Amino acid sequence: MKAIRVSPKAIIIRNGRLLALKMRDRQGVWYMLPGGGQRHGETVHEALKREVREEVGTEVEVGKLCFVRDYIARNHEFADEEGDAHQIELMFLCRIADGADIGEGAQPDKGQLGLEWLPVAGLEEHRLYPKILRPLIKDIGNQSVPVYLGDVN
Repeated sequence: MKAIRVSPKAIIIRNGRLLALKMRDRQGVWYMLPGGGQRHGETVHEALKREVREEVGTEVEVGKLCFVRDYIARNHEFADEEGDAHQIELMFLCRIADGADIGEGAQPDKGQLGLEWLPVAGLEEHRLYPKILRPLIKDIGNQSVPVYLGDVN
């Protein structure tokens, strides 16, 4: 049986913009939150801080847990590429220090083209994954927004 991967993600918003990793596939440019796989013996917060450092090149302060998502690849549009992957994503509201240098980290994700600040008010215009985040990020402080999102994309 294949293990379920735990992947903490950072929601970093500054001046009405969301920091996202810029990626490319056969359909063109797409975006995702910084973060990645937790290693054995590492807390979720430690994993998130390490991943942001690797991908964004800066330190992050981990805040509240905002969203939890199951991602069972076979149920979604990337099933052909990701096969039997199953990932639990824990999305935390994070903060970087004002004036901190942000740029490609020492170990960017495979396929990472760079970073981009996407306008929160216009997220629907971008291929941000998971798709469900596009409207939810706008209401991140709203208590009626569910924390557990389910197996969604």
